[in-house]
Amino acid sequence: MPQVKPNSTNAYNATSCSVWFVFFNDQLLLKKAVNGSGKTYYQIPEGVAPPHHPGNESVIHEVVFPNGETAYTFSIDHIIEENDEWVMINLRSSFELLASDVYQTAGKARQLLYWEKHSRFCPTCGTATEQKASTMKRCPLCGYELYPPIATAGIVLIRREKEILLVRARNFRGNFHGLVAGFVEPGETLEQCVEREVMEETGLKIKNITYFGSQPWPYPCGLMTGFIADYESGELKIQEEELHSAAFYDKEHLPEIPQKLSIARRMIDWWMENGE
Repeated sequence: MPQVKPNSTNAYNATSCSVWFVFFNDQLLLKKAVNGSGKTYYQIPEGVAPPHHPGNESVIHEVVFPNGETAYTFSIDHIIEENDEWVMINLRSSFELLASDVYQTAGKARQLLYWEKHSRFCPTCGTATEQKASTMKRCPLCGYELYPPIATAGIVLIRREKEILLVRARNFRGNFHGLVAGFVEPGETLEQCVEREVMEETGLKIKNITYFGSQPWPYPCGLMTGFIADYESGELKIQEEELHSAAFYDKEHLPEIPQKLSIARRMIDWWMENGE
């Protein structure tokens, strides 16, 4: 086995059973198991030792479950082909197979590994960085500090009487329709972000912007901040380089909408339950 390099603050305890989040890019390693009725289910590997050889440049990171329990994560150098014991599934798809707290921790693990890969050298002077804390590296030459990046985006559900605006973005997979969203730009508030994105992508002006909630979005390092707003004025004129289409829909005529893993779906479900 290649040398395992735990991060400098939390070497893993090789004498106790641990949970291991193992990734190749965005592919998560899952162990197959069979329940009493003969149905296959999937779980995160557990054991005293890592379930697979860490990659040659891999660093083992500590990752903490929502309940405070510790697990570990590292990358491997190649995908593991599916067999009777193991399968690798992309992080999005694992939402359907794992408990919510496990999926959430898998997302956190993926973000740490993405940061690890993209923070090996100081962006100021090019010197190799050194790990100083579980989520901090420092350049030994110039002292520049690096932390896991969080790309903040705003997403907004727009109501117009008994309808909501749904858009089909060009980067959406399949034929589903979602909500207007975009990344926060320097100098913007979150509310200004959603106002600007709506105007740029649809030509509409919105009002009564209120906060709904937020969601980590580890694809690879996002934070989605959700808002509810009302249509104020304007005619739909889509930004064609961003959207295939946009239209207002009532509850009885919704197109295909996002899966349950997204805050967009939570917001649409909220409107379905609470809208007039």
